[in-house]
Amino acid sequence: MSFIPLLQQAGAGSGQMVSLIPFVLIIAIFYFFIIRPQNKKQKETEKMINALKKGDKVVTIGGIHGVVSSTKEKTIVVKVDSNTSIEFNRTAIAAVVSDKTTEKVSKKAKKDDVKEETTTETTVEATSDTLSENK
Repeated sequence: MSFIPLLQQAGAGSGQMVSLIPFVLIIAIFYFFIIRPQNKKQKETEKMINALKKGDKVVTIGGIHGVVSSTKEKTIVVKVDSNTSIEFNRTAIAAVVSDKTTEKVSKKAKKDDVKEETTTETTVEATSDTLSENK
């Protein structure tokens, strides 16, 4: 006896509802994993751009580092050298660099350097041990 005809009769009314479930799940996944995080990031960026003030160290989208020397409604003047200032749109600012951020980056770089030195020393010792055993 086959159960397929019985299952088809039992699910005839709910078949339309079952076929909508995958679409609803896909929309929910897109919302929680793509749309929502992007909206949060956009709000944070807008907040950062609006909070820019004179003296902030910034990095532009193009990678130019400088200090904000003045702000206007839609633009910011960034001092990149003692005699050089460049005017950017506010939206061209990628990040505000703080002392804490640079300290974290430099500490991480130092830790990576120590790990590389340790690995190199271990390799040299192992190689010299191998050479002395071969003689």
